[in-house]
Amino acid sequence: QNEKTKQQIENLLQNGKHEELRNRLCCRLTFGTAGLRSAMGAGFCYINDLTVIQSTQGIYKYLERCFSDFKQRGFVVGYDTRGQVTSNCSSKKLAKLTAAVLLAKDVPVYFFSTYVPTPFVPYAVQQLKAVAGVMITASHNRKEDNGYKVYWENGAQITSPHDKEIIKCIEECVEPWNGSWNENLVDTSPLRQDPLKKICDCYMEDLKKICYHRELNIQTNLKFVHTSFHGVGHDYVQLAFKAFGFQPPIPVPEQKDPDPDFSTVKCPNPEEGESVLALSLRLAEKEDAKVVVATDPDADRLAVAEQQNGRWKVFTGNELAALFGWWMFSCWKESCSQDADVKNVYMLATTVSSKILRAIALKEGFHFEETLPGFKWIGSRVKDLLDNGKEVLFAFEESIGFMCGTSVLDKDGVSAAVVTAEMAAYLESKNLTLAQKLVEIYETYGYHISKTSYFLCYNPPTIKRIFEKLRNFDGPQCYPSSCGIYNILHVRDITTGYDSSQPNKTSVLPVSKNSQMITFTFQNGCVATLRTSGTEPKIKYYAEMCALPGQSDRTLLEEELQKLIEALIENFLEPDKNGLIWRSA
Repeated sequence: QNEKTKQQIENLLQNGKHEELRNRLCCRLTFGTAGLRSAMGAGFCYINDLTVIQSTQGIYKYLERCFSDFKQRGFVVGYDTRGQVTSNCSSKKLAKLTAAVLLAKDVPVYFFSTYVPTPFVPYAVQQLKAVAGVMITASHNRKEDNGYKVYWENGAQITSPHDKEIIKCIEECVEPWNGSWNENLVDTSPLRQDPLKKICDCYMEDLKKICYHRELNIQTNLKFVHTSFHGVGHDYVQLAFKAFGFQPPIPVPEQKDPDPDFSTVKCPNPEEGESVLALSLRLAEKEDAKVVVATDPDADRLAVAEQQNGRWKVFTGNELAALFGWWMFSCWKESCSQDADVKNVYMLATTVSSKILRAIALKEGFHFEETLPGFKWIGSRVKDLLDNGKEVLFAFEESIGFMCGTSVLDKDGVSAAVVTAEMAAYLESKNLTLAQKLVEIYETYGYHISKTSYFLCYNPPTIKRIFEKLRNFDGPQCYPSSCGIYNILHVRDITTGYDSSQPNKTSVLPVSKNSQMITFTFQNGCVATLRTSGTEPKIKYYAEMCALPGQSDRTLLEEELQKLIEALIENFLEPDKNGLIWRSA
């Protein structure tokens, strides 16, 4: 019923574009590391009115099977500020259609009356005891994309087997039901409630549980700049700073209001560093603000930059995690009761992230665990730990996703922004910067120097060929024993479930057949992973040198890491031969 997407298909047909029609119509969306995500437009593997209706009908069918009280407990729907004129597609419209499918089936729907940060949906699912929730967002992806993120009753993103079962249910009911197209149901149905005020108030109140130095926050002269990257973050970060006792951060005027074209940045991903943070850094210099916090468009991730002698340091996700890990543990130690047991405390990270938390855990006595890449795995594991009486202080993934505390079982840029501010204000009272503290952390627990980047590859068979070659490198079913001059100690392949370091040669982490991921542990202490992105056409690489405390020659470690990465690219990825596009500097 969407005239614009209908027209797109008719135009392709008239112009004889059969190959493109095949690409658009002969495959379905599948669940990646962040739910369903694709370009907006016509076709079954794109995000549009029809595929969102179909996905929601499948979810309805599956939830009806799983929960006898589905129609009492209800469902949460949130959305960001994305939109595309050419396909008459916006996050709000897709959210209304999501709600319509459920309301037409007499399911109560908690539909936010305005855009919200992604973490508000999992938070609301738990607070309102709903059976599940959906957030319409493509996070930090390019402006052409949108997505459909599903949360289970535990407040974590869905993992296997739910995702596979939902896909089966979607395929069983592809014809839109009566009422599924009625996006006005959101405005007329008595079953629709707006949870905005309740959830926002509760969230800000819960945030105070991880505020440890309120007096200091009230008194600090430190100034902060915040950019919300043309997304949802502005109002919510302002409220979070207020909850912690801070003066509001200075917003970047050109980026504070929603803009689906993200018109001031070449890509809306704060992870890209200084090039996309230019407006906020210039404003900070003008306002004499020492710290910049940047939330991505759906406010679930956070980038941080700090001014040092006229230059800016943009922290990597792994560096910020070292700071958060130290901070959350220090605050726990200061505020815990006399009989608190450090052995009951946990921190988590995805397996491609820095091992710095492992080093801190070993020295301080708490537990550290790894999960597969993607916060859906962290959220589910954290819920298990909490249900078993454990205390989880912090979890992260290197792509600037942080979970401080356990009010939200997903990454959260709003809470991470205000925790960063409190940490910076505390350090300033001790005459330290974030960067100086980071060096202290590395000198205490051992330097962890990491580098993460990617190549673009729009040809799936090429990607498959690269990984298959690694699995048959030194002969059939024989992984490489070296990479250039660097000897390989162990290989772990999450796609096949092989791990040479285990006695039974089987990976401890669950097998993930739908994505490619191989990790190499080198004799020199470096760990490197090659994997495909779950949300974009990328081959990512992650490499880290983990030094023991006392090995403090950072330059030497950095040089060694750089040489190893060059060998990895040249020998394993072969970008020229495989036509890979280098990440633009």
